[in-house]
Amino acid sequence: MAFHRYLLPAINWGNRLICLKGAKGTGKTTLLLQHARETFGEANDRCLVVSLDNIWFAAHDVIDLADWHWKHGGTHLFLDEVHHIRLWQTVIKNIYDSYPSLNIVYTGSSLLQLESKGGDLSRRRVPYTLPCLSFREYLKFEGVLDFRPCSLKEVLEKHRSIASEIVGSIRILEHFGRYLKHGCYPFYKEGVDEFDIRLAEVVNQVLEIDYPKIEDVSAATIMKAKKMLMILAESVPQTPRMAQLYRELETDRNQGLKILKALARAGLLQLLSSQKASLKDMSRPDKIFLDNVNLMYALVRDVDTGCARETFILNQLRSAGYEVTYPAQGDFRIDGKWLVEVGGKGKKFGQIADVPDSFVAADDIEVGYGNKIPLWLFGFLY
Repeated sequence: MAFHRYLLPAINWGNRLICLKGAKGTGKTTLLLQHARETFGEANDRCLVVSLDNIWFAAHDVIDLADWHWKHGGTHLFLDEVHHIRLWQTVIKNIYDSYPSLNIVYTGSSLLQLESKGGDLSRRRVPYTLPCLSFREYLKFEGVLDFRPCSLKEVLEKHRSIASEIVGSIRILEHFGRYLKHGCYPFYKEGVDEFDIRLAEVVNQVLEIDYPKIEDVSAATIMKAKKMLMILAESVPQTPRMAQLYRELETDRNQGLKILKALARAGLLQLLSSQKASLKDMSRPDKIFLDNVNLMYALVRDVDTGCARETFILNQLRSAGYEVTYPAQGDFRIDGKWLVEVGGKGKKFGQIADVPDSFVAADDIEVGYGNKIPLWLFGFLY
């Protein structure tokens, strides 16, 4: 209860239907329970929190439970892990329409297709997405530093003064190194030494349990998804040779692309394109990354430092809501305006010297100068 994810106070809990999505392990359940306890207390008949992966639902109906709760004075129903029930959109729509005085919050895997067929919730729900911990949140969770989030404009224009204020009180690079290895998921608190094993198990649960519950996939497809993830994990970031990848998986282009997009929705991969495109419209990514640096250390034997740097900044930018595309020069184009090149402390501006609004995100420096910004500071965006 002492630590809250940044999203908790940002949610408008007064909405009648709220959807909270996110990759497994980011803290959706904890956030839900924190809000319930702080708003209603530990024992209050108006609020009911249920986890839909509980075996109780093998013999009981969610709609019957909602009816019982409403008839006994319930005003709020929180449904955790909604992807564990069949026809979940239709079920929630029926509850929403049948009990107009009932406020509903539901959580689900980031794999969920919110616009899929079934009960149309698009005009009813207010969606929120909970990403992995930012570096700023990790420092707060550790009790090391409680610092406000910074906008990207602040990071680009005022990085020297912000960084100087932060490094005056803590050894920032020491903590940054720890974050890269185990700080993206709150469950690292259960034991840093076993974190990689736990994270690998989370990946297995996503692919073996969540994936087939949300999409109608066979055991063979699940195995291909695992193989694709491991092939990409050992070679990202790269300009993918998709035809070669599909041959290794013994699959065709359509199924291969479908698996690739599922891995991205599941919070396991980041797909980068030179043009602004949704996952639905993306026919082929220009570059593929693992979603975050912790996945790299959990799945890859020898992590490439340059790859880890790029993965970190891409994850933090997109998690903060910024649009990132793959430019002709540099590493990342942000919101169609700013260009960022990523490298070590000796990184020069050679590749982007003549490009306006261009910056270097440099690792292994505490404070930057001019348009050279400490890499770690991009972890303070949310």
